Amino acid sequence: MFYLAIRHLLARKKQTFIIIFGIFIGTTGYVLISGFIEGVQMWMKQTVIENDAHIKISASEKSINREEIEYSLYDENESVFWLKEPGGKRGFQEIRHPQGWFDRLNEDPEVFSYTPTLSVQIILTRGDITRSATIYGINPYKFIRMTSVGQSMTKGDFLDIGHSGNRIVMGDELLKNLGASVNDTVFVTTGKNKPEPFRIVGTYHIGMPPLDMFSAFGAIADVQKINQTPSLITGISVNLVDADLATEIAARWSLLAVEEVKSWEENNEQFLSAFQVQNTMRYMVSIAILAVAGFGIYNVLSIIVTQKKKEIAILRSVGFDAGDIKELFLIQGVILGVAGGLFGLLAGYLLCLYFSQVQIYPENIAIKGRLPFSFSISIYIIGFLMASVSSLIASYLPARAAGKMTPIDIIRSEMQ
Repeated sequence: MFYLAIRHLLARKKQTFIIIFGIFIGTTGYVLISGFIEGVQMWMKQTVIENDAHIKISASEKSINREEIEYSLYDENESVFWLKEPGGKRGFQEIRHPQGWFDRLNEDPEVFSYTPTLSVQIILTRGDITRSATIYGINPYKFIRMTSVGQSMTKGDFLDIGHSGNRIVMGDELLKNLGASVNDTVFVTTGKNKPEPFRIVGTYHIGMPPLDMFSAFGAIADVQKINQTPSLITGISVNLVDADLATEIAARWSLLAVEEVKSWEENNEQFLSAFQVQNTMRYMVSIAILAVAGFGIYNVLSIIVTQKKKEIAILRSVGFDAGDIKELFLIQGVILGVAGGLFGLLAGYLLCLYFSQVQIYPENIAIKGRLPFSFSISIYIIGFLMASVSSLIASYLPARAAGKMTPIDIIRSEMQ
């Protein structure tokens, strides 16, 4: 049966080649698009994970609203009229009992490292140039274990921040906007105190504009001093042994805490939701391409069925039943899909490999300036299945029509 299917396809080489080429283009496009999209998604996730805490424990300060008070104090069938609606805040602007968190985190085997943090809005001044930014007070020796900021340093050493001494590390774009260089001095103020001189001991480039353009790091003691809040911390950054467990662990911790506990996925929910749109688009494009190839298979096999009526009559006469004829044409469709799919997978892999080695951006951007591509085995499995299944579906109707033909019907149609 397989031999006969090959003979039928080779009898129409041009048509066979065009169909295989259509499936080849569809599969290649799917692998290339999927490899790039998944590569970008993996790179962006890795960038977020490497440069942000897996879990952030933050001071919780929420607005008081009418609905919440009515729900807490009154039955649902009671009607409440307010002369003046409640307002204000509840909660705290700082973590009230940080030592309790430190003890818990020290005992938790799932915690890799943590550091208390204090984020403050500041104004940086150098000469007549002024820029606003956020400075993060951290323990640099713990922070460098939790993120890849140490590997992102373009000048200086992140650990030069030390425990105190008014030393600061900032993003390269922020440094450029200030017109400053490493080892220069800038004046830092929160707007409610006299400007304090800080020495720039290093600069970094992470590739994320919020961090490169508007962020700086300093020792937590120095940040507490310029904020005039000794011993105050507004958050605790935690890294886990397994970042994939962040959402589950954050939900568990939040049940026992008055503070807000969020995983990196929750903090970047809008950012990550764009991935679903990207995935939907690549599947739609790939399905459209393969649908066109599927229609080609349907048309070619329909023509072959019409042109091979005599051969079908001969096969039925020598003992082939309807199921055998149907199987013959289904095999032809599968051969077209498998051949086009395999060639497409190979071409897609080679193109992904080529483009992943081409330097498009400057070397200090993204992954040494090259486009990120994913070579996940799932891409190739899905691509092959899409090509094979679309070919099988497209060949079903012509195969079914061929299986229904009987020798007497074929003879009658030829005589008309």
